[in-house]
Amino acid sequence: MKQILQFLLRVLTASTMSVLLWLTSFFAFNQTFLLSSLYACAGWAVIYLGGKWYETHVFLKQHQLTRREYAYIKQNLQEAKLKIARLRKSLFAVKNIQTIKENLEILRIVRKIYMLTKQEPKRFYQVERFFYQSLDSIVELTEKYAFLASQPKRSAKLEVSLSETRMTIDKLSKQLEEDLYDLLKPDIDDLEFELDVARHSLESGRGKAE
Repeated sequence: MKQILQFLLRVLTASTMSVLLWLTSFFAFNQTFLLSSLYACAGWAVIYLGGKWYETHVFLKQHQLTRREYAYIKQNLQEAKLKIARLRKSLFAVKNIQTIKENLEILRIVRKIYMLTKQEPKRFYQVERFFYQSLDSIVELTEKYAFLASQPKRSAKLEVSLSETRMTIDKLSKQLEEDLYDLLKPDIDDLEFELDVARHSLESGRGKAE
């Protein structure tokens, strides 16, 4: 939502300034219609791109990242988004009531990690295993499971393969939970510290009251 508002603000600002530039060029400086339009278009582009550059600069400074680091993280996020779309498709391709809850939980954890990293790109370094290993593994296994489960005739060997694949998916689900914990660990540590400070303050207050 914030990105949409920033985009609309850039467009509105650039459009307003370009109209003013056209009016000034055409009426105040007696430029031709074509030249005034060219100046207005160039002004729009400069203002829009300049605003975008400044927003990115502020964002990178806030999150303590270089442009190269951000470009690298952004690329990984784009690839992860495509993988999550594949994961969603394969998870819901299996119409098995017993696994619906587990599948929803897997998708919820994956989306949570993705969204938190997108909002705070520096968190990427806390969950590199997720982007380089866990996500790829869960996508590949769920796609294979969905393909095997869709077969009209199942042999005993196929049923064993499905069972083993599902158990591996469950293990990977636990790994995803660990990835999410790694991502949230700094926040948990901060909360525990604040709780300790609050408890100490309360105990000190009681001691003085006595």
